[in-house]
Amino acid sequence: MQRNTYVSAAAAVVLALGGPVAAAATAAAATPTALPAATAARADVTAEAAAAAALKAYPGVIESLDRDGAVWHVDVVSKDGTHSELEVDAASGSVTKENADDDQNADEYAALLAAKVTAEQAMKTAVAAHPGKVWSVEWDDDDDNGRAATWNVEVKTTDGKTQNVHVDTATAKVVSSESDNDGND
Repeated sequence: MQRNTYVSAAAAVVLALGGPVAAAATAAAATPTALPAATAARADVTAEAAAAAALKAYPGVIESLDRDGAVWHVDVVSKDGTHSELEVDAASGSVTKENADDDQNADEYAALLAAKVTAEQAMKTAVAAHPGKVWSVEWDDDDDNGRAATWNVEVKTTDGKTQNVHVDTATAKVVSSESDNDGND
């Protein structure tokens, strides 16, 4: 009988202490941990910031810019017609990859280089018309669409839709705009 008393007393102690200890352990596990300052300070780099970083590394004119996961792909054409393909880290804003064409072809890019409206201005126009974040911008001088050259800007709007905005390269006015509401990119 003595043995049963010790076992019962030990079980009571474990049960009495087990509840608060388990609760404390659960509370500690549920408490969110603070992110390191470097991680917390890292913000998602916008299209505008990616364009600025690319132009700082390679002065010229943006031909296209688009977000692909953790990088921005940016094509820059210099005043002499050199085409450079860059990657800008979407977390840090640093240019992480560079590939410049050896041949210069200013004639091929004459309209782009002479355009009054830059990609940066087209992005501002598109976001003013459709508030959100720019996901891509591209020079389009293909006259198959029956229009003069435009900047095609893809905006992820604040209501979750994708808006394709065409901005005139001479006036910075919205020429047309289509909504991609199907949710597929």
